[in-house]
Amino acid sequence: MDIVKIKEIVNALERFAPLPLQDSFDNAGLQIGLTEMEATGALLCLDVTESVIDEAIALGFNLIISHHPLLFKGLKCIAGQTYVERCVLKAIKNDIVIYSAHTNLDNTPEGVNLKIAEKIGLHNIQTLVPKEGENAGGIGIIGMLEEPESESDFLKQLKKTFEAACLRHNKLTGRLIQKVALCGGSGSFLIPVAVQQEADVFITGEIKYHEFFGHEKDILLAELGHYESEQYTKELIFSILEKDFPSLDIEITKINTNPIKYL
Repeated sequence: MDIVKIKEIVNALERFAPLPLQDSFDNAGLQIGLTEMEATGALLCLDVTESVIDEAIALGFNLIISHHPLLFKGLKCIAGQTYVERCVLKAIKNDIVIYSAHTNLDNTPEGVNLKIAEKIGLHNIQTLVPKEGENAGGIGIIGMLEEPESESDFLKQLKKTFEAACLRHNKLTGRLIQKVALCGGSGSFLIPVAVQQEADVFITGEIKYHEFFGHEKDILLAELGHYESEQYTKELIFSILEKDFPSLDIEITKINTNPIKYL
């Protein structure tokens, strides 16, 4: 078996999704550990939790790659008071490296939002808000369905595709759905852009209560849930690593890390 160093895996991820593409508020990249080590395997997840680290330990893997960064804010004390502190302690004790590809993976042209668009079956895909600069990329995606669909049929299929326990939307008006705008995660700030580009529907992971008001005549709004909208990010990371490191043991976590439960 070929020896693969963790730094080689990090370099491959950053070639695909350069860190300069991340949003200013973000903390993507290396979270914990030393990258000179040989990788014994990579566990892929959306969120780093204690259970995910336990899973990596059981597999004998020393690398966890997440979408959401474990470390978003500075830690002034690491004493096991919070789940973040406990994760840091457990990872360090067990020589596990944690790396996160977040908004840089969202904003790269073939990133998270393209994966969502593929699951929906869009074509003629374009970036909703292109970024300026040499790294290109951008926020969100807009594309077309092969054939127009009724609002109810589209929403039912969307709920099924993303295995959403609850799909929230605004009032149905009888419009046909063909032009689709989307953004995984917390993308409701893009609603005005989707309206401006005359999309029939805007899909994202989170929409605040008051943001549902006033758009009934403009656009159908569909909220999948944050986890549900980005769950296929794990598949995306798997495909990147599988291509570049065919001999590397790679597993997608079997743990659903969504902290939101539904009755």
